[in-house]
Amino acid sequence: MPIPIVNSIASWFLKKRFHQIELFLKYPDEVQRELLSNLLVKAKDTELGKRYGFEDIKDYETFAARVPISSYEDYKDLIERSRQGESNIFWPSPIKWFAKSSGTTSSKSKFIPVSGESLENCHYAASKDLLCMYLNNNPDSQLFVGKSLRLGGSKELYKSNGTAFGDLSAILIDNMPFWAEFSSTPSSEVSLMADWETKMQAIVNETIQENVTSLAGVPSWMLVLLNEVLTSTGENNLFDIWPNLEVYFHGGVSFEPYVDQYKQILPRDDFKYYEIYNASEGFFAIQDKNDSKDLLLMLDYGIFYEFIPMDCYGTPEQRVIPLDQVEVGKNYAIVITTNGGLWRYKIGDTVRFTSVRPYRIRVSGRTKHHINVFGEELIIENAESALKKVAAKTNCEIVDYTAAPIFMEGREKGAHEWLIEFKKPPTDQKQFTNLLDQYLQEVNSDYEAKRYNNTTLNLPTVHFGREKVFYDWLKAKDKLGGQHKVPRLANTRDYLEELLQLNA
Repeated sequence: MPIPIVNSIASWFLKKRFHQIELFLKYPDEVQRELLSNLLVKAKDTELGKRYGFEDIKDYETFAARVPISSYEDYKDLIERSRQGESNIFWPSPIKWFAKSSGTTSSKSKFIPVSGESLENCHYAASKDLLCMYLNNNPDSQLFVGKSLRLGGSKELYKSNGTAFGDLSAILIDNMPFWAEFSSTPSSEVSLMADWETKMQAIVNETIQENVTSLAGVPSWMLVLLNEVLTSTGENNLFDIWPNLEVYFHGGVSFEPYVDQYKQILPRDDFKYYEIYNASEGFFAIQDKNDSKDLLLMLDYGIFYEFIPMDCYGTPEQRVIPLDQVEVGKNYAIVITTNGGLWRYKIGDTVRFTSVRPYRIRVSGRTKHHINVFGEELIIENAESALKKVAAKTNCEIVDYTAAPIFMEGREKGAHEWLIEFKKPPTDQKQFTNLLDQYLQEVNSDYEAKRYNNTTLNLPTVHFGREKVFYDWLKAKDKLGGQHKVPRLANTRDYLEELLQLNA
């Protein structure tokens, strides 16, 4: 199909969709309350609907009082029954798909229900909106001249009892419309390969023959693939291979640690980066402007949002608030109610609002991935801000990192211990450690207070990791590729101890 025709079709869809987006931009709270009402009506005859009396819930206050906050453990038995083929437990439509969570490196797997409604009205709708926003901001785009290089999970789809499970990316690829297959590379057959290392070379072999105009995938694993492409072709940058490459759509982990490495292999000033925020549980937010770090919270994907302020999270004073009560600059844990049958469900992510008209956010971390052993409340956003500054100051490049507490013992004060793998290490390890400590104090006043005169915390200990130490650790856990992530921060030493043993 000629590109002008494709762009005309996209433009028509864009204008039609923008009327709907304008509705939730203008009336966000009303759109969210109506959405909640529709979810309750839809699920009133389910097992959970009858348990909590959805039929006579007429407002948010009754919903919040009647339906408890939940986590995966609360859903586990219900989900297992659904996986065995039972219907109408937490959502009226039959659940045929379950996204095997790859957001954690623990051995325990989570199976998140993916309904037909969440597939179409959330995940696929968001993909269309992402393209619409990008094309609206870049009317001269030649995106459809070529193909999108997508990097999904490395899990096959396993089917039994009429249901199937696999990585969310595998489910999306397996169900995507035929036209999307023609505009993507590699083929579905290669995309769904189970073995990451075999799959990576197959992707390289297939994609270097294509006219790739966009990239889509998790930054850490995409960087591994792109460096392999350069090694295989002998080229210095990706534009020598794909001259029409214009944008990278990324999500899954923070992009901050990888920015400089991407700029080295994509050295064009006009190359675009667009961030998305999605998970197995749903698609939540999209970067809607060029060169922005803020993500527009999408309010009409069948997801009702609530938030727990992190300053009271997990305490007896914990409170849950609806969207219309959030404040700019505060850190919140997300609670969602969805058209996939999750009710007041904690997804484990934290966000910070940068504006409330419209509602824009930045992902700040995970509820479990932080260090707060000594009251320092160090979150991933702090860590990555400090690491970016120290990397620039010491002219180094960071591949991966993790950190954990050194617990107080006897009269010895506590500290933080870091393992950092570099592509280009700093020349002075002591200087790097001192600067990291300095920048952490600059971005986190609680950490600064604990470090003041070594009151509670000593200077951090920083180990330089050997090449591929994190890769080897993930490989040993069968966690290569896809959305698998290295846990950045932890309140325990479990991850760090395993990695330090591998690093010895």
